[in-house]
Amino acid sequence: MDSSTGSSRGPAGFSTQANALLRKNLCFQKRNLKTNVCITLFPILLCVLLVLLQGAIDREIDKPKYRCGCACVDAAADGTCRRTECGVQYSTLDQVASCPIPTPPRWPALVQLPTPESRAISIASQPFDGLPGQTCRDAGSCPAAFLVTGANRSLAESLSGQLFPALSSPLNFTDYLGALSKIVPGSDTTPEFRQLLEPAFTPGNTLYIVQPQCRSNLSQTVLFNAGIIPLQLNVECIQGLMLWRESESIVNDELFRGYRQQRESGREKANEFAAGYNFLSTNKDSLDISIWFNSTYSNNTAFTEIALLRVPRLVNMASNAYIKFLRGSGVEMLLEYVKDMPKVGTKLKFDLSSLLGALFFTWIVELLFPVVLTYLVYEKQQKLKIMMKMHGLKDGPYWMITYTYFFALSAVYMLLFIIFGSMIGLRFFTANNYSIQIVFYFIYINLQIALAFFAASFFSSVKIATVVGYIYVFGSGLLGAFLLRFFVEDNSFPKGWIVVMEIIPGFSLYRGLYEFGQYAFSGTAMGISGMEWTNLSDPVNGMRTVLIIMVIEWAILLPLAFYLDQVSSLGGGLRKRLLISLKCFKKRAASFRRYSFGRQGSKVVVEMENPDTTQEREVVEQLLLEPSANHAIISDNLTKVYHGKDGNPDKLAVRGLSLALPKGQCFGMLGPNGAGKTSFISMMIGLIPPTSGTAYVHGMDIRTDMNEIYTNMGVCPQHEYGLDLMIFSV
Repeated sequence: MDSSTGSSRGPAGFSTQANALLRKNLCFQKRNLKTNVCITLFPILLCVLLVLLQGAIDREIDKPKYRCGCACVDAAADGTCRRTECGVQYSTLDQVASCPIPTPPRWPALVQLPTPESRAISIASQPFDGLPGQTCRDAGSCPAAFLVTGANRSLAESLSGQLFPALSSPLNFTDYLGALSKIVPGSDTTPEFRQLLEPAFTPGNTLYIVQPQCRSNLSQTVLFNAGIIPLQLNVECIQGLMLWRESESIVNDELFRGYRQQRESGREKANEFAAGYNFLSTNKDSLDISIWFNSTYSNNTAFTEIALLRVPRLVNMASNAYIKFLRGSGVEMLLEYVKDMPKVGTKLKFDLSSLLGALFFTWIVELLFPVVLTYLVYEKQQKLKIMMKMHGLKDGPYWMITYTYFFALSAVYMLLFIIFGSMIGLRFFTANNYSIQIVFYFIYINLQIALAFFAASFFSSVKIATVVGYIYVFGSGLLGAFLLRFFVEDNSFPKGWIVVMEIIPGFSLYRGLYEFGQYAFSGTAMGISGMEWTNLSDPVNGMRTVLIIMVIEWAILLPLAFYLDQVSSLGGGLRKRLLISLKCFKKRAASFRRYSFGRQGSKVVVEMENPDTTQEREVVEQLLLEPSANHAIISDNLTKVYHGKDGNPDKLAVRGLSLALPKGQCFGMLGPNGAGKTSFISMMIGLIPPTSGTAYVHGMDIRTDMNEIYTNMGVCPQHEYGLDLMIFSV
């Protein structure tokens, strides 16, 4: 020890600590140059791969089979074509999507009907009143069942009897719109693919005429022109069966139980009703109705809006029945047709980066997590953090500088990622508002850094931390793509549980990227922009919830990580007491503890102390009872035991060492290998906690005051030569 100065040396200034820590970080990055290059190239490689795949897809969909169909309408005698026309009339179903349609055709409004094998019948699991038996399915003659309820039964039944006007004369398809407006046409086709063409009128499909009773001569095959499109159509009659139910809850129950509840030959089938009507409080003064319709008939919740195209006829049926009830059968409220908006010619587009970007970009962004985690755990494993604290680095500057350093690296990484993705034309970046992207990535990289600090408290091995980090990255991405995504797209799944899942940072990242991808993908298909700030108010947009969750988690995880770093033995090498707020010194009693050994085999080991040891212990006990400022170090019964693993016995390294060193004294500790020299010095400098006992440096306890002790301590480890040198400046 050196007593040349009379006062303790103060800690280094903030700028000095920042400069030293920055140099150390840069040195670490230089040593891992190859790893850093690979990490930087990974997102670039992935973006280039997406561009190459996108190019291959673009070349494929640019082939004539996906372009609007054309035909020669004026051929010369030599076989050359003088004039070519393109349009819907020359196109296949694959081509019609890209055709310009300035005047969309008019289509009759249809009712969505169950397929013949799915129409409701009375079965053992659903013995509902009024339904036919199994024989009608065998004959293909089952009716389309409609459920009716209301406050006034007689009025509701009277109105329901007028829902299906009877056909008074044969259908005239010369004026098919007018003819079908006076009756109820229906179809069992799925309305998910329209492209300005009603799928019920495509070849091979059947148009059903819903009647109170079917005549045998109604079924026919007709040829007619829908605008410029020649069509051949099968027309059949189907009976409309109205069934009264006592309450809305009964209607709900039967509709629910009829949806894919019957199993036949190990295969799930449906037992469906066509629709339901609740006439509520309808009377002569007002029409008050509620209509049930099957929006899931297309087996895809994404087409619920398209299924609404089959609702207008259901509304018109009730309106027409009500006006006849009021004014007589000679008055009608007709719905002649529905039509789409005109559209210009388009080119089929498919944005692969928006479709797959949520998964791939989740991996890219999360790739920084194991890098930060490994860095933090490496500092603890190599005792770098504790060594820096020995040289005057405080916890506050360390956290502030380290956090800022990781944030700067993450920000540069994400900016390069966005810039490069935008430069190569990925619509995942170019379609969405850049300010939303910057805010989202800014919040997430802060959350990711806080999560890395938090997770580092639970690891002491770089290898384990690296494995767990990459498992988290790839696991959260895959679970997000194959679990969370399906829950998000399922409208029946409780939104609250989705919020609970998004508490996991990897899932919140995936949900945000998923929203970016969906807006970019739909924007590409529809020729509109991607996500804007106004879209955050949409109920189906989960971005606002994700941003709130990430901000709250960031605000919680960061202080929690700092707290765990202070109290955990993994966070600095010293197990501190929880909730330390005041320094406290404990005076030892005159009696002191001995480390005892049990019986080993048939031998009993008895510990003997020499007179010098006993005398030194008595000096320490006296100094603890009567504190003196003349001693720099007082070791009080300091003990270190390394607990055995895998059935091995405990190893006693330091056995109750009591030692008092006056100021100005140079003290050397000699002993053979295994004598406990390194363990004693490691406890004195805070590398390992003592098993029992303690030591005081200038009156400061090594168990609670190591931060203050470090300002008066210098350590020079020399492990490669079997020599440990500890120097105190006082």
